[in-house]
Parts: sequence; C-alpha cells; structure tokens
Amino acid sequence: MPPHCDTRDGPVVTAAKQALQEQNVNYVLVWVPKGAEEEVRRAFDRTLKVRANGKEVQDLADDWFFETVVRLHRAGEGASFTGLRPAGLDEGPVISRAEKAIETGNPHEVIGFVLRTVEEDLEHRFRDAMAKKQYGVDDVEAGRAYVQAFLNFVVYAHHLYTSVTFGSGHGHHGTGREWSS
Repeated sequence: MPPHCDTRDGPVVTAAKQALQEQNVNYVLVWVPKGAEEEVRRAFDRTLKVRANGKEVQDLADDWFFETVVRLHRAGEGASFTGLRPAGLDEGPVISRAEKAIETGNPHEVIGFVLRTVEEDLEHRFRDAMAKKQYGVDDVEAGRAYVQAFLNFVVYAHHLYTSVTFGSGHGHHGTGREWSS
C-alpha cells in the first residue's frame, strides 16, 4: 500500500539508518519539515548517546529514532502515523519504477507505464459506457446502468485531470506545498 515512507525499508528509515551510521543528522533532516528539525536533532543526539550500551539497547534506540522521524515525516504530509510497517511489503508496480527513474535520471519507463495504465483504464470505462448507451427508454434499469457507466468514465477522467493539474502528491494537497512548520 504505497506510499512506503513508513516501512522499515522505505526512504525515511533508510536515511535515518545512514544518519546514525555516519553520525550526521542531515541525512534524515531532509525528510522532515523544518518545524520538526529540533525534535529530530534531540532524538538523534539521545539515540547516539544510548547506542553504545549494547546491541539490545542500540536496537531499541534505533527503532525509537526511526519511529520518531517517520512520525514527523508523516505529520509534515498531514498524514497520521500508525507505527512502522515491516520491510518487504508490496509497493505496487509504480514506486519501484519511480525510484529507479530518480536513480537513473531517466523517467521514461515510469511515464510509459503510468500512461499505458491510464489509457487502458479509460478505454475500458469508455467501451463500457458505449456498450450501455443504446437502451430502450422503457428499460429504466438499463438506463441506470448506462448512467453509472457514463459517470464512471466522465467523473474518473475529470478526477485524473484534476489530480494531474492540481496535484495530489504524497500527502500533499495542491501544488508546490512546502514544509514550512
């Protein structure tokens, strides 16, 4: 269930692990809003202090730090935090393609995949509406089935368009939302 920022192998926990390994909080600060920076710095310092007290304490401190940064990341998106999810969850077909695009600097695979998926879905909805368009005026149930298929196509197309043009990114509403608090 994307997004995967709340998983143990997601980008936020990966950055938190690197921050602890390199002893540089900046690796993870980019994943939280500016207003959460002090809380992350305090949690980072506390985690580093107690990590030296053995493997069990280190694991507990690391988990607490991971939960802290993921919670603050999610809050910055306006999303709730329900705990860290396990690593290896199915992210669906887009996230790995999108992350690969970022890594390689080439967006063509993810763009093509998403466009093909949208095109196939819109065509399916359109064909369904067209198949139900010719109904007898006295067959109210068939008319209702057509109206449902009509709305399924038209409203879906509208939602796709508004999602693309007005943005509905990961936890954000509108376009260009910055983490300012």
